[in-house]
Amino acid sequence: MPDASSAVMPAELVLWDVSEGIATLTFNRPERHNAFTTDMEHQYFDLLERAANDPEVRVIIVTGAGSVFCSGGDISTMQRMPPQRALERIDLAQRVIRAIWKTPKPVLAAVEGSAYGAGTALAAACDRVVAARDATFATTFTNVGLAGDMGTFASLPARVGAARARQMLMLPAPITAQEALALGLVDAVAEPGQALESARRDARQLAAGPSRAYGVIKALLADPGTVNPFELLQREATCQSELFDTDDFAEGVAAFREKRRPVFGGRRGVQP
Repeated sequence: MPDASSAVMPAELVLWDVSEGIATLTFNRPERHNAFTTDMEHQYFDLLERAANDPEVRVIIVTGAGSVFCSGGDISTMQRMPPQRALERIDLAQRVIRAIWKTPKPVLAAVEGSAYGAGTALAAACDRVVAARDATFATTFTNVGLAGDMGTFASLPARVGAARARQMLMLPAPITAQEALALGLVDAVAEPGQALESARRDARQLAAGPSRAYGVIKALLADPGTVNPFELLQREATCQSELFDTDDFAEGVAAFREKRRPVFGGRRGVQP
C-alpha cells in the first residue's frame, strides 16, 4: 500500500509512490500504451528530480501502467517543424536522460509488454533493466524517418556494442526479452506480470547497500573515455531536431495516421 508520501501529478500522466526507500515512477497513459508526450516528459523529469533530491529515497524504479512499458513517442502529437522548434521539444526528452545519468541513486526499469523507440531508450539508460519473459524491445525511430534520441547513441552501444546497436537501429525488428538478456540490453528476466516485483526485490537490496559507492560507480561508468555521453546527448538532439524537418519524417507521420506503410525518399538528410 502506498504510504503518506504517495501522490499523483494533476494530469495523472506519471504516478509517484515511495516505500522502503524506493521511489516508483509509473507512466500512466495505458490507453495510449504509455506513449510519451511533452507533458509526460515534464512530469517525469520533475519526479526524477524529486526522487534525486529526497533524502528518504535511495533507489528509483521506472515502470508503466497496464500491459505496456512505453510504446515510444506519441506520433499523433508530432508534425513536421523547423529544427529550432524541434530542438526545444527534444531537449525536454534529453533532460530526462540527463536526470537518470546524473543522479547517484540507482535507477531500475521494470518492463512489461513492449518497449519501443523511446521506451527502449528509456530502459537502456537505466542502471538495471528487469523485463518480463514475454516483453519485446525495438528501436523503431526509423519507422517515422528519425534516427534516435534520449541517449540512444550512448546507452544502446554501451549495452549491446556498436555493431549490434547499428543493426537494431537500421533494421528495427522486435527482439524478445531472452534475446535482449543475451545481448545485455536486459539484466534480468521475470515471469510475465512479475517484472515490477522482481525489480522491487533488487531495489530493496540496493536500498540497503552503500549509496555513495553506487554514486561513484555511476559517475565513473558514465565516462566511456572517448565520447562524453552528455556531449553526445546534445549531438543527438541537434541531429534529431533537423530530422523533424525532413520529407521522410513528414511521410512517416502521415503514414502512421493513414494506417499505411511509409514510403521514404531519403531527402534532406542530416550530417551529424
